[in-house]
Amino acid sequence: AYAEMFYRDINRFHESFERVDVMPLGSGALAGLPYNLDREFVSKQLGFAKVSKNSIDAVSDRDFILDYNYASSVTMMHISRLCEELIIWSTDEFGFIKLSKEFTTWSSIMPQKRNPDFAELARGKTGRVYGNLFALFTILKGLPLAYNRDMQEDKEGFFDTADTINSTLDILVSMLDTTQFNKQNMLDAVNNSYILATDIADYLVSKSVPFRKAHEIVSKMTDYCLDNNKYFHQLTIDEFKKFSSDFEIDIFEINPINSINNRNTVGGTSELQVKNSILDIKSRIKSIATKYA
Repeated sequence: AYAEMFYRDINRFHESFERVDVMPLGSGALAGLPYNLDREFVSKQLGFAKVSKNSIDAVSDRDFILDYNYASSVTMMHISRLCEELIIWSTDEFGFIKLSKEFTTWSSIMPQKRNPDFAELARGKTGRVYGNLFALFTILKGLPLAYNRDMQEDKEGFFDTADTINSTLDILVSMLDTTQFNKQNMLDAVNNSYILATDIADYLVSKSVPFRKAHEIVSKMTDYCLDNNKYFHQLTIDEFKKFSSDFEIDIFEINPINSINNRNTVGGTSELQVKNSILDIKSRIKSIATKYA
């Protein structure tokens, strides 16, 4: 899921680059030049794809910075979401991952606790990048044509955003490379839960039970399990049949792995689809890298 988010971010930056690949040189202060300047020739010599079409717009335009700040804001939002996942998963309550000591610090009061500092800082710096985007929106919203001195305020936020996102991405890559995943804790969390309730309802539907009725049956089963401190996989076939005679011994074939692999539509969570998605995203990223190399 995050690979798809970051892939869209890559595209967003490249689309922004294509829009900014315009040479304003020759626009003068606002009305063009009285000299015989071959702008197309100069544009090619400087490596621009095209020249600006209107001199007044060229000197007063800051859309290219808004584009960059917006693309950066969306990317930081995606980074922030990922970091929030990492923060939650690294807690003792979950224990799904262990962050490298390089990216954590000791708690100032609890000697046993390590704080996921980088993940929290990345989450916090997202607001800073948002602020740079909205600051420029606010600067530009009431400006008449053409250049106004207000526009000199565009640079501080732009460079701050560039520095912030570049450093954040650099450290994020290193943090992910060194993160350890606790597969057993993840499996235990799935087994010791009621996450397969919908699968059991779908099982009953496959036995010609209307979904409305199947939903009601599994809801009552869940209450029973909670009252008796049990999970679905700990129930006997006789306990299952107390709630519906449609349950057969094959109900025990429902487990987390089968549940995942049953979601075998394109983009689904089955092992096959996830492998295909990994190959696909790698191919798409390679294609972009080749295009803009």
